[in-house]
Amino acid sequence: MRKKTQHTKLLLLILLIVLTASCAPKIQITEAHYERAERYFRPNIIKEVYHLEVHPNWLPGNAAFWHVTYTADGKRFFLTKAEERRTEEAFDHIAMARAINRTIGVEADPRELPFDQIDYVAPDTVSFVVNDSLWHFSTHSENLYFKEAFKPADLSVSPDGNHQVFVRDYNLFVRNLQTGEERQVSTDGTRLFEYGHPYGWADVIDESDGKRPQNLFVNWSPDSRRFQTYVADLRAAEKLYLLDFSADTLFRPRLLSYYRGLPGDTTLVHHLPVLYDLEEESKVWIDLDPIPHFMNVSFEWINDGQELYALVPRRGFKQADVVCVDAKTGNTRRVVSDSSHVSVEYGKLIVERIGEDRLLMSSERNGWYHMYLFDWHTGALISQLTDGEYVVKQLVHVDKEEEKIYFLAGGMEEGRNPYYDHLYVTGFDGSGIRLLTPEYAHHQVSVSPCGSYVLNNYSRVDQPTVSVVRELATGQQLFTVSEANIDNLLEFGWQPPLPFAVKGRDNETDIYGVLYRPANFTRRGSFPLIDYTYSGPHASIVPKSFSNGLINIMVPFTEFGFAVMVVDGMGTSQRSLAFREVSYRNIGGNMECHVKAISQLGKKFPWIDTTRVGIFGHSAGGYDATRAMLVYPEVYSVGVASASNHDHRMEKAWWPEMYMGYPPGGFYHKQSNITNASKLQGRLLIAHGAIDENVNPSATYKFAEQLIREGKDFDMLILPGKRHSFGRDYGDYFTKVRWNYFINHLLGAEPVHNYKFRTLP
Repeated sequence: MRKKTQHTKLLLLILLIVLTASCAPKIQITEAHYERAERYFRPNIIKEVYHLEVHPNWLPGNAAFWHVTYTADGKRFFLTKAEERRTEEAFDHIAMARAINRTIGVEADPRELPFDQIDYVAPDTVSFVVNDSLWHFSTHSENLYFKEAFKPADLSVSPDGNHQVFVRDYNLFVRNLQTGEERQVSTDGTRLFEYGHPYGWADVIDESDGKRPQNLFVNWSPDSRRFQTYVADLRAAEKLYLLDFSADTLFRPRLLSYYRGLPGDTTLVHHLPVLYDLEEESKVWIDLDPIPHFMNVSFEWINDGQELYALVPRRGFKQADVVCVDAKTGNTRRVVSDSSHVSVEYGKLIVERIGEDRLLMSSERNGWYHMYLFDWHTGALISQLTDGEYVVKQLVHVDKEEEKIYFLAGGMEEGRNPYYDHLYVTGFDGSGIRLLTPEYAHHQVSVSPCGSYVLNNYSRVDQPTVSVVRELATGQQLFTVSEANIDNLLEFGWQPPLPFAVKGRDNETDIYGVLYRPANFTRRGSFPLIDYTYSGPHASIVPKSFSNGLINIMVPFTEFGFAVMVVDGMGTSQRSLAFREVSYRNIGGNMECHVKAISQLGKKFPWIDTTRVGIFGHSAGGYDATRAMLVYPEVYSVGVASASNHDHRMEKAWWPEMYMGYPPGGFYHKQSNITNASKLQGRLLIAHGAIDENVNPSATYKFAEQLIREGKDFDMLILPGKRHSFGRDYGDYFTKVRWNYFINHLLGAEPVHNYKFRTLP
């Protein structure tokens, strides 16, 4: 009898627990959650944080700059004079609005003037464009004058204004603007072998007429004697296709096409660089192999227009050459080369001529990005300017007279986040390296045209921006331009994100990230975690500055009760070559560091519910999110993958060939989400823009097809008329779809259906 009574009590206790759980209050998501999330959209939040940061527009040859920012009085333009150590409003904004209302007839609010750009045409006169017209405003008399209809700069016109290049029937012509005389430069141009119009990355062709956008390109020599351009050779190239369902006037979708090389393809658009001499009326080809259209090669004029130089990568990206071109003959001379057993990220290299005899170039040849000085004529190494376990990221200024080089680098200061940039100076011989921005923060800099001053924004995600003017040579802080005011944020309940460092996949290397707490955060709570990912080997996405930490795709999620994590795992950029190369031929392996980070964060912060983890990403991040769902189903239960390159064999050639290897091999097959579709267990939404010419939707369709074959349940959304950037604009439709997917499947709440954004894109 006693055992029976105990058994009955146990059953009653279990029943009570079940009933209590079923009666527990559920999370209620209301429109107020969406409205608070919208507040973090860029158009809104920049009005909440006064003096968020300074983006200087230096006056030519001057030590003064203007910038525009939001203050308690609305949008305001400021003028800073470094030599006078003074910042003031650039003009009377109320008088400006009154003049616009009176003269142009446009209703102008002094808190939100209808332009974002100005120019100083005289010390007391600013110009701006409204209604496609250029206007001049006298800050002295407060009068407004019509100047002329606004015309964008015409790069086809020579610097001296005497000649203009144009294309007719695929051939080049030069028009004398003084006499009107026309001269034909080429005669062998035909459709698919087209002079003067390089193939643009986003050139989409409507198959109803077969015409591609016009991209006239002319690179004039400074003396106006010669110009350089390209022939686009499309004769052997293959196309990819899109269907546009969004044209309102059509009952049938438009068929669109574009030329695009895939990894390993030989059927490519090639660019052939060509030169023309107006005085000798001669055309010469630059002596280089045809350049695949996905390799950007830009020529720069030197020696008074007698020569040009360029950085030219080789297919497979294991070598890049700096070449010098004789403008008269087109003959080329290799000055110096850079090579790597992994890849040369040629787009990140510093390549700068210093005077007539030296070349400054960065290289990862010793395992870290550092700067080297070479003899321009012989290619011999003169000196290695920087060395050590840190990364040189940007050349800021070269002082030829003092023989000083100013640059940004990360990781030199011991004990600091290696992703934070600091400003340094070194001599031409690599001696005397000095730190010029000592504050423990991420530093963004801009040097005055006169080379004496530098505007420096410094901040961290948890430290608002301070904007100062420094003396460049010494780094001495001269005066403060502004400091970000976050009173409105604090009143709103904003909490600064938490920077963190954890161990990567090897359990030894430090990796860095940022953790955002939910808006309803309490230490005793339990909150689901969303992992935002884009672990492309060419990128690092963890925000470093205050503005990037505040204005991003992650913050709005916190208003619904999510914690959000972002981390740069091993295999990404801005660290050593060894750090980057772990993802070579193994891009899908990047997610292992994310899994490690989640485990460590869960132990450090018990309020993170590691049994409820979601992930999302766009483009390469969409590949990551899907990969994580397939490989780590025990960690990730909900995922949203948009515009994803699910199989690198279907991607644009440059990215996979650089980071997955060339020519393609079996490793491409292993890294495909399509070939791993059978592993899906959680809830996954895949989405794509129907006319995405960057990442063709075919990979998403193929992945969906394989999921269906495997009998896997999933959700799919195709957005008609959308290209690659959907979901990254503020207040677009997919933003809401992504929020709702996590609210429903990760938070376990009911989203607000048919919510309409108050802030429209």
